Amino acid sequence: MPQSASTTPTAPVAPRRPHSFTRHGITVTDDYAWLKDAKWQEVLRDPKVLDPDIRKYLDEENGYTESLLGHTASLQKTLVREMRARIKEDDSSVPSPDGPFAYFRKFREGGQHELFGRMPRDGGEGHIVLDGDALAKDHKYFKFGGSRHSDDHRLQAWSADTKGSEYFTIRIRDWATAKDLDDVVEETDGGVVWSKDAKSFFYVKLDDNHRPMQVWRHRLGTKQADDTLVYEESDSGWFTHLHESTSGCFCVIAGGDHETSEQRLIDLANPEAPPRLVAAREEGVQYSLADRGDELFILTNADDAIDFKIVTAPLGQPERQNWRDLIPYRPGIYIIDLDLYAGHLVRLERANALPAIVIRDLATKEEHAIAFDEAAYSLDTMGSYEFDTTNLRFAYSSMTTPSEVYDYDMAKRTRTLRKRQEIPSGHNAADYVTTRIMAKARDGAEVPVSILYRRGLKLDGAAPLLLYGYGSYGMAMPASFNANRLSLVDRGFVYATAHIRGGADKGWGWYLDGKREKKTNSFDDFAASARALIDAKYASAKRIVGHGGSAGGMLMGAVANRAGELFAGIVAEVPFVDVLNTMLDDTLPLTPPEWPEWGNPIESEKDFRTILSYSPYDNVAAKDYPAILAMGGLTDPRVTYWEPAKWIARLRATMSGGGPVLLRTNMGAGHGGASGRFDRLDEVAIVYAFALWATGMAEA
Repeated sequence: MPQSASTTPTAPVAPRRPHSFTRHGITVTDDYAWLKDAKWQEVLRDPKVLDPDIRKYLDEENGYTESLLGHTASLQKTLVREMRARIKEDDSSVPSPDGPFAYFRKFREGGQHELFGRMPRDGGEGHIVLDGDALAKDHKYFKFGGSRHSDDHRLQAWSADTKGSEYFTIRIRDWATAKDLDDVVEETDGGVVWSKDAKSFFYVKLDDNHRPMQVWRHRLGTKQADDTLVYEESDSGWFTHLHESTSGCFCVIAGGDHETSEQRLIDLANPEAPPRLVAAREEGVQYSLADRGDELFILTNADDAIDFKIVTAPLGQPERQNWRDLIPYRPGIYIIDLDLYAGHLVRLERANALPAIVIRDLATKEEHAIAFDEAAYSLDTMGSYEFDTTNLRFAYSSMTTPSEVYDYDMAKRTRTLRKRQEIPSGHNAADYVTTRIMAKARDGAEVPVSILYRRGLKLDGAAPLLLYGYGSYGMAMPASFNANRLSLVDRGFVYATAHIRGGADKGWGWYLDGKREKKTNSFDDFAASARALIDAKYASAKRIVGHGGSAGGMLMGAVANRAGELFAGIVAEVPFVDVLNTMLDDTLPLTPPEWPEWGNPIESEKDFRTILSYSPYDNVAAKDYPAILAMGGLTDPRVTYWEPAKWIARLRATMSGGGPVLLRTNMGAGHGGASGRFDRLDEVAIVYAFALWATGMAEA
């Protein structure tokens, strides 16, 4: 547990520099507003320009965290060693066929970054075109964005971010020479869609506020300054992304916020033709599409289909009035995704937090589902370069079963195991138990909680427990396999994931019940999950460590304020805790697009009061808090470094007991943390070491 007073180093104290503002007649005082660098846009691009005062404070906090967790250094090393031993070092993907080749990605032994390559379709020697380790060696940070071969298989477009700021630079590599062409396209989101003739490609450019607003076409052999603007979004709350359509005939410009969407099609055989609108935006109507010949298949929530339905429309007249139901809306059965092949429609569905894959033969209209037996599991369809195929590739895992990749013949209904995730240090699924309980929330809602522990563990409430949650944006938390968790579970921890409202684990309605004015349901569900785990003797109060990141970090901050007495510790990674101030600053990259999720406190007094009532930073109180570790990234464009910094400063100045509260800022990385696959383990090890320390097990 935290060290005795005599040996405890002194915590840094951030000076108070009160800054007040009044909005809707409500005055808010923020003593730590100064921690937000006035020139934050420049800091994202170049961390060296950070204000020296702010840097000094962040360095002091890092030093303090080091002084309290430094004694776990050898434990962290042991954890990293264990986690690394579970990673197959020279792992490779199952090659994906396209024409004469099969494309793959792999790692080399000891390598941090992926290699991209291909081999002859029916097997033979592999050929590497991109070596991530070699490309990364001159950079502190390196992360691949997209990588896509041209239709003629001659060129490979690829992108990388070398700062952690999520601005990706696109380059084009020639397969024959393994050298990059002179083309360099900067400040993109990393994605590329090739024209059919491979003489040009489409990309999304990010603006100075890191927003994806513009689609451009680049002609090979020309400068970026000569590129053609193809589409520009005027609503700063909308994000724009590109992908190739299912048939490969179109570049899809997909725009939207968290509630509304709109799509356009560019004919890749005629890349200079203007984009064609599918259906004009209507507030609250979302849709995404797949194409087959002269027909579109559209996944949508139109006509109050809360959990989504699938409609068809003629390619030539795709407007809303021509949509016809194919798979009607069924309440409680949430259609997550659709995938289309020449003869089959595949949909991924979820009911009651369990997924299913359903296949429809488009000629006979017959449907069948692929079946699985575990109590909680995760499924994903994996897509294909090829459209005219009866092969569907999907991945399956559970909290005890490592990931398995299958090829499924949709016509013959046979499945072939193509790959099982290898755990080099050994893994016996029978040594572990995965189960589910339902926690009753205060309004009676039933919250699923997925649980993993080592077989033979005595369930008497004495075990420490890590409870993970997210609960935002309609993102579900799958009950999938994660080898890292075994380091906690093998030390006697119970690992649990709470499928709280705000995620779409139980359908889209589950998400709607945890956003805007209903946001506090997410926090109450998490506390209810902790109490249900205590009642079922999986743990006891003060034996639980809460863990969440990003919007899940907001969850951690809110839970620390509202139900801190249940927890021994709380880990908040890149936590979105300064909700009110961030939603009031419309220059921040993610603010306008986030208004549909949290509300717009600039325009609406009601939204202002709602956010002020739960925003973790604004609700820090003079009471006891559990031990807290907040982790941020200096160049993070999503949750800016000053959010965790301000939160910890205010906690330390306000709380009456408990703690300690720690801030660790990665001075060279962004939202995703460290970039290499092994470097990332260092950060996981810090989280786990903190969890072990907070529950008195760091020395064990």
